[in-house]
Amino acid sequence: MKKSIMTLMTLALLTVGIAVAAQQTPFKRTVLQQGDISVAGREVVTALGEFQPGAVAGRHTHAGEEVGYILEGTVVVEIDGKPPMTLGAGKTFLVPAGAIHNAKNTGAGVAKVLANYIVEKGKPLATPAPGN
Repeated sequence: MKKSIMTLMTLALLTVGIAVAAQQTPFKRTVLQQGDISVAGREVVTALGEFQPGAVAGRHTHAGEEVGYILEGTVVVEIDGKPPMTLGAGKTFLVPAGAIHNAKNTGAGVAKVLANYIVEKGKPLATPAPGN
């Protein structure tokens, strides 16, 4: 009887652990605000990017500039044609419009990035780079 209860408890804990792990997205972007700006055809989007340890955003582009600030953790930002930048909390970066780029959490904990995008209105916020 004790063995059966222990087996059931172990299975229940494993199921909960798998469910929690499945809910953690390696990279997540949450839009905090979005609105028109004084430049016709453009809008600003403010978002929080959260990277689990080892997570990669994936090579992509934006239809406008990205201005970012590292809130927590260590992130390597790679912009095609430029050397990689290893950035910690309090550091900033700028990705030019249309530049193919990627970001990866190289730290042990969750990395958080606050990003502002000044982009063409009506276009996707991010587009995967060709070949991905």
